[in-house]
Amino acid sequence: MQHTPQLRTLPLLIAAAFYAHHAYAEDTAAPDAAPIPQVEVTAAHLKSARIDLSPNVGTTIYSIDRHMVDQLGQGDNTPFNEVLLRLPGISQDSKGSGSIHVRDDHGNVQYRVNGVQLPEAISGFGQSIDTRFVESTDFMTGALPAQFGLRTAGIIDIQTKEGKTQPGGRIGVLVGSHDHVEPSAEFFGSQGAFNYYLSGSYESNNLGIENPLPTRNALHDRTKQTKSFGALSYFLDDDTRLGLMFGTYNGRFQIPNNPEQSPGFTLSGATPPASSQLDQHQRETNRFVTLSLQKSVGALNYQVSAFNQYSELHYTPDPVGDLVYNGVSSNTLRSNSANGLQFDASYKLNDTHTIRGGLAYTRQTTHSDNTVGVFDMNDDGTQASSLARIIVDNGSKTGRLSSVYLQDEWHIGAPLTVNYGVRFDKVSAFVDEQQWSPRINVAYQLAKGTALHAGYSRYFTPPPQELAAQSSIDKYAGTSNAPAVAVSDNVKSERTHYFDVGLSHQISESLTVTADAYYKKIRNMLDEGQFGQALILSPFNYDRGYAKGLELSAVYSQKNWGSFLNLTTQKAEATNIISGQSLFGPDELAYIANHYIHVDHDQTVTVSGGAHYHWGDSQVSGDFLYGSGLRLTPDGGAPNSGHLPHYTTVNLALTHTWKATPVGTVEGRLALINAFDKSYLLRDGSGVGVGAPQYGERRSLYAGISTSF
Repeated sequence: MQHTPQLRTLPLLIAAAFYAHHAYAEDTAAPDAAPIPQVEVTAAHLKSARIDLSPNVGTTIYSIDRHMVDQLGQGDNTPFNEVLLRLPGISQDSKGSGSIHVRDDHGNVQYRVNGVQLPEAISGFGQSIDTRFVESTDFMTGALPAQFGLRTAGIIDIQTKEGKTQPGGRIGVLVGSHDHVEPSAEFFGSQGAFNYYLSGSYESNNLGIENPLPTRNALHDRTKQTKSFGALSYFLDDDTRLGLMFGTYNGRFQIPNNPEQSPGFTLSGATPPASSQLDQHQRETNRFVTLSLQKSVGALNYQVSAFNQYSELHYTPDPVGDLVYNGVSSNTLRSNSANGLQFDASYKLNDTHTIRGGLAYTRQTTHSDNTVGVFDMNDDGTQASSLARIIVDNGSKTGRLSSVYLQDEWHIGAPLTVNYGVRFDKVSAFVDEQQWSPRINVAYQLAKGTALHAGYSRYFTPPPQELAAQSSIDKYAGTSNAPAVAVSDNVKSERTHYFDVGLSHQISESLTVTADAYYKKIRNMLDEGQFGQALILSPFNYDRGYAKGLELSAVYSQKNWGSFLNLTTQKAEATNIISGQSLFGPDELAYIANHYIHVDHDQTVTVSGGAHYHWGDSQVSGDFLYGSGLRLTPDGGAPNSGHLPHYTTVNLALTHTWKATPVGTVEGRLALINAFDKSYLLRDGSGVGVGAPQYGERRSLYAGISTSF
């Protein structure tokens, strides 16, 4: 078996794949070997045509393939957000505060699966994208072409696994610390013009949400999660494919407890439970289905898709505990259903110009149902009655998003390509807004192995409709849930001028380095925060903001081993909160109105790296993640003026494969997460819009075994 190092090359830009990307080639086939089945030839042809619908000239692209995922400690069982943390420009956060941040944005990430943009799910603890169904991922950021809009901090462009002529599958289980048990299965195959890929998993453990304490085990933190995914396709002919794609996610979470807290309120006839005994829960659901028709006719390629998505989040309080400790007990149910159409087309006009255009339309309906227990309060802030009363606070909204774009990829000469275009977006929900957004990207081949790219993009980012509902604050006047600021303007769409420039250089066949710098000038800067017991994020706007940063990356690849290193430094500040004011205190608002402050998710330095070595059928790998710390508000200090202590975590893994066993190809793995058992804070509970303190996972050991057949 021969090892051939490969480095993925994009048009005029070398994109770094963050683990050495190896191709394993079998011995040359005999002259009379059977021809490649036609269904696989057709699938490859249409997959290439589908990928061609999305331009990448002048963008910053980092690629993830199956080989990279195999290097990670938990392999296919690695949560998808943790896979993304191995890329430049991405910093981690607690699961409830956004999980990842791309170039100092809060959320604002777009997921596309097989060319179809997935509607947003209501933010929660769970990760509905299952790593095991991902064949490859292009992570695009920077100044994006006109095709990409609305969620623009990063585009997660996923190509899924597909059915193959020879039916097969994989069954496995991962077990480990925190009573972690995670069985999973995949099945794939084809029958004539029909092919299929199906996957599913179940996860149960005692660390569903980050621990609010530095202890190894959290109190009351059980989770149970199920995921499923399916991709079915039927080839009507060699140039036409009909596809059905679906996925489900269901998560159940206990809210972890923080012991030795003191009650702040008195409830008549009730004995306050100890804070270590509170019983709060959160349930999350997300499911989607898409139907797509893809067609290739000579120089014309197009794909039209219809989709439906439903997501729901339900927080159930401890009815007594929430009242006596917080003065508020809110049974909260949020749901969002979305239906829409998406159309993308490309036409190769000639050798110089490729025209691309498309449109998208989404209609979504959100419901916010809240049954809130509160106490009546005196004017001086003392409790007026120990009898709780219930306030029903329900609302709903139907909104629409419409987009259209047109662009031209112009190959001016051998070293120079320009992609320019414009898109129009319109949102009609809690506010009615629209914007024309010009885009231009340039890629220039300076020399063999050296490429320069630069771009400018105008962005328009509406707030997530399912999160943008403002509570009827007048209902809570004179109660323990009354805001200190009785004003709450509707959240507006963010508008950004984005500039990006990058350089990649292949120093040798083994070593490639890249550098990328960006600057964002922002109006109505969007941010989100957790302001209650339920882990439901609420968006708000700063009037003005900016973000800037520099990303450096290096990838080294040899026959039997490879390594990578990423360094990111960045800064994001904003001033004057102009929506959702009731979520904040008056002193906090007054200070921010006249000063630029760091946004709460701003981390100055992030470093990630790793290496692997394989021999025979065995492999050892390791990776690390360093963070200089997210923001905090020191006692008596300005909002977000401090930062948490820096941290470094190291993960190690060992895998071995047994081939041609009676039960198929068997893979075993051992993984040590946070090998040096570092106790580190992701959040300390302070900062603008920050909820409870949250610590990262302590040292954990996992073992997995799977068989492929």
